[in-house]
Amino acid sequence: MERSLSTGTMMPEMEVLSSRRNNVFGPVGLLWQQAKAPLIVLFLKIMVIVCLIMSTMLLVERVYMGIVILFVKLLRQKPEKWYKWEPIKEDDLEQGNLSIPLVLVQIPICNEKEVYQLSIGAACGLSWPRDRIIIQVLDDSTDPAIKVLVQQECWRWASKGVNIKYEIRDNKIGYKAGSLREGMKHSYVKLCDYVAIFDADFQPHPNFLRRSIPFLVHNSEIALVQARWKFGKYPDHMTLMSYDTKEQKETKLLFIVLFVRFVEQEVGSATCAFFGFNGTAGVWRISALNEAGGWKDRTTVEDMDLAIRAGLEGWKFVYLGDLQVKSELPSTLKAYRNQQHRWSCGPANLFKKMAMEILINKKVSSWKKIYLIYSFFFVRKIVAHAVTFVFYCVVLPATVLVPEVHVPKWGVVYIPSIITLLNAVGTPRSLHLLVFWVLFENVMAMHRTKATLIGLFEVGRVNEWIVTKKLGDGLKTKLSSKSVTKLSIRFGKRLHFLEFFVGFYLFFCGCYDFAFGRNHFFVYLFLQSIAFFVVGFDYVGTFVL
Repeated sequence: MERSLSTGTMMPEMEVLSSRRNNVFGPVGLLWQQAKAPLIVLFLKIMVIVCLIMSTMLLVERVYMGIVILFVKLLRQKPEKWYKWEPIKEDDLEQGNLSIPLVLVQIPICNEKEVYQLSIGAACGLSWPRDRIIIQVLDDSTDPAIKVLVQQECWRWASKGVNIKYEIRDNKIGYKAGSLREGMKHSYVKLCDYVAIFDADFQPHPNFLRRSIPFLVHNSEIALVQARWKFGKYPDHMTLMSYDTKEQKETKLLFIVLFVRFVEQEVGSATCAFFGFNGTAGVWRISALNEAGGWKDRTTVEDMDLAIRAGLEGWKFVYLGDLQVKSELPSTLKAYRNQQHRWSCGPANLFKKMAMEILINKKVSSWKKIYLIYSFFFVRKIVAHAVTFVFYCVVLPATVLVPEVHVPKWGVVYIPSIITLLNAVGTPRSLHLLVFWVLFENVMAMHRTKATLIGLFEVGRVNEWIVTKKLGDGLKTKLSSKSVTKLSIRFGKRLHFLEFFVGFYLFFCGCYDFAFGRNHFFVYLFLQSIAFFVVGFDYVGTFVL
């Protein structure tokens, strides 16, 4: 408390701080004080309430998933206990291999020079009778040189007795969905019972079909068997690393992204036999795929679209967490951002298109409708992105400038801490990088939120599809050589002004809180502003192996 010079009375602490701010900022501070009470304070209070509600929704969802996963792990509830599973027998002397289902393996490729050999080689090495498998390479490459290389690779395997088909299409409508749709039109596909799909950077283990196909053969209600992605020696998380290659000379971004996606799929498989198809590393029953209407290109998440439609027809899905398929990683921050834009914009756009269809569907239970609309779409695909950016990068910093708006400690500390720990519990080896992950995810949440709005309102880049660039063996060679031995400071070719703007906003709020605040938010605000600046410069230091 301070004593007023004119009246000798004690001034409240809030008035003292206000007086100090006005003295510092002059007329601007007075104008801010006049506009703050009737407009900004009320608006911020409403936004805090909305964000706290969304945070609570996300917390409940994460706790629910954690309980389900704990139950599944403790009781060892593997899919083999829920469904019939027996190895495919090959000793029928009368029918020979005709008793074994004919499987189609599709590999969609588009200018993926670095990885096409890996996926084709792995598919041709699948342990399945050669007369009961067809490898279909769907080449959408626009580079003639790459098309020649892919075709020669197919010829090489064909000369070894592999039944491999090299297919191209005249039109490029529909991106990957269009390619897969055209691939299903060939006459030999009608002879197949199941179709396994692997993107150009996925390398299935030889026993993939022997592990997955029995679920489809012995359980007529199952439409899809989805395997887990594995990233080299990091099966539980994805690591983006800085490295130099012949193709990319500038230093790249390296962060850890925890794959809550796989937890969601395991929970969906265990509770209502439904989850979103990943678009790769899965096997479909072709009759179920056709019954659902086949591949559609109305959104950039054609895989999720197909899964929703098949789920609404009453088909069940199985997720095999212990069946892992090796994959490659996005090679640059730009590639990762494009991927995240597609994965955020597409689901929001699909939600807009299918919400009413889900509500009026009469083939599935009310519980499944609630799960699809509330959990699968609204909380996980919209709320999770929006609250992360809006609350922690916009509203919370703004409350520093407006101390009349109070954010309860449970909303700003306890809830985000619990959610973060629940997300990270499956990757204990990465706990030491948790702070960096949180800061990076908040930056990416800005792009995911923007993409979600684009999808909901169908504007701008709503149907943009950019193939995620991978490096294949080029990355392995570089990392195995361990030639990068010291930290180097370079800057990317692009400057991202949106990140700079948010970074300056957070930095200003941090300085303001340091000078006038009482909640010590400046510690977080300074760290988060640095994260935005780092991404704004398209820069990270080199990671030493």
